[in-house]
Amino acid sequence: MPNYDEIKKKAIDALETIADVSVEAYKLAEEKARVFAKRAKLTAEITKERAQIRRVKLDIGGIYYDLHKDAPGDAFKESSESISASLECIAANQRELEELKNAGEYCEDEESCEEGECCEEGDTCCEPEGEEKSEEE
Repeated sequence: MPNYDEIKKKAIDALETIADVSVEAYKLAEEKARVFAKRAKLTAEITKERAQIRRVKLDIGGIYYDLHKDAPGDAFKESSESISASLECIAANQRELEELKNAGEYCEDEESCEEGECCEEGDTCCEPEGEEKSEEE
């Protein structure tokens, strides 16, 4: 016949071992979570600082360009010419957009253009669907 005291003692020992292992696992998980949180915080701070550096560099570059666009140093000549060419292209495109607006062929709001609200009568963008003028008219 089994000795219940021995079985009880073995069960208690097994439960104590399980409890000890669980406590150790909890402590390990807690430490790993703390380290992970610290790493995430540090990574976020690094990303934030790098973004700040990029903004400042862009500001410095803009200031340099504004001050030296007419006579950039040799190291910046190509970049300065590229910026100037892009600015000229933007200005030309803006003039063309303004001409389209003045001619009534361009709408800021595509939705209202489709409804015929912003264009002048007779413009193709203002023709309601199904009511387009035929070429015979």
